[in-house]
Amino acid sequence: MTTNELWSHVKPGPPDAILALSEMYAKDTSEKKANLGIGAYRDEHGKPWILPAVQMAKEQLIKDPQANHEYQPIAGFPPFTAAACRLLFGEDAASIKEGRLVVNQTISGTGANHLGAVFLHHFYPFPNGEKKIYVTDPSWPNHFAIFKAAGLKPELFPYYDAATRSLAFDRMVAALQNMPDGSVVLLHACAHNPTGVDPSESQWREIAEVFAKKRLFAFFDSAYQGFASGDPAKDAFAVRLFESRGDIPMLVCQSFAKNAGLYGERIGALHVVTASPEQAEAVNSQLNLITRSEMSTAPVYGARIVAKILTEPELRAEWNRNIQTMSQRIIEMRHALFDKLTQHFKTPGTWNHIIEQTGMFSFLGIDEDQCQRLVSEGHIYLVKTGRISMAGLNPGNVEYVAGWIDKVVRERANL
Repeated sequence: MTTNELWSHVKPGPPDAILALSEMYAKDTSEKKANLGIGAYRDEHGKPWILPAVQMAKEQLIKDPQANHEYQPIAGFPPFTAAACRLLFGEDAASIKEGRLVVNQTISGTGANHLGAVFLHHFYPFPNGEKKIYVTDPSWPNHFAIFKAAGLKPELFPYYDAATRSLAFDRMVAALQNMPDGSVVLLHACAHNPTGVDPSESQWREIAEVFAKKRLFAFFDSAYQGFASGDPAKDAFAVRLFESRGDIPMLVCQSFAKNAGLYGERIGALHVVTASPEQAEAVNSQLNLITRSEMSTAPVYGARIVAKILTEPELRAEWNRNIQTMSQRIIEMRHALFDKLTQHFKTPGTWNHIIEQTGMFSFLGIDEDQCQRLVSEGHIYLVKTGRISMAGLNPGNVEYVAGWIDKVVRERANL
């Protein structure tokens, strides 16, 4: 085979749907357009926002002679991992106090999902030897690619009821009860992506009972702690509930992309709850071997920023204000879109789900053809499922977006 022929058999892969939308938006010369695809916070002017707490931490790091660029331990920057687990599980978590929690710094939440999946692939006793992970229907699209690459087989279980635009709780519980004992199940800790639909606290308690009875393994993805409600403790309710019981095997994937606005720094962590310090030591050693083979040691700059924010009172107080700012603006945009549809345009249908859902994303409840019209005719960029990023809305475009939603809904209904 000649050099010119070497890669001739390689076919182009499909573009990433979200990134492709952003590219289309950037090239669009229309005066009226909106990018509701990308899951990144934007301020009221539609611009990226560097959190003041992050800016303060960066300025301090520049002046800190101890902030060098040396290799870190394989498990990550110790001040970061110590602070990250306390933010997630709480200061009084038994697994932390008893030395049973393993924490490894990862390449954001994506890396945490990958590391957790690879670890389970190697060491978890899957029922019937079938390396399967049950995933909410729907879920973050990258979950499927990550798990398949790690050698796990994703299988959907009921989560979202499209007819009511709410949680399909009864069907979800029934599916959990019918899974083989010991199955691995993906759960979104809060602000479910893509639907924005979460269980209530009482529903989480029922779900935990099923997990304990069936000995199901809880594979939590926590990408939005603090960002969803503005209260990190409230957003960690499910994780803390499961950990506090002591009878549910679990791990948690954590990201600081959203709640610290550190999208490009890729800061995250994987937390594995074990039964003893001896188990924790063994699990940590195996996670380190996986990490060593993939990235040797973790990057430190973003970890230093997060560690400072979580451990220094002034920065922590500022960060708390910052996540309140982000979460409240998104809540305001939910109400603004709801009001435009129901009061201003009087759009046919029920739109309460927009203000009942939580977090960055909302499932509008429109079909693929209507979504395509929003993109091609309205210059409103969203994925074909009808998921929109509420952070992409602002006072300058919410009426325009609502008007186009009203248009495609009315014309479909011939009203």
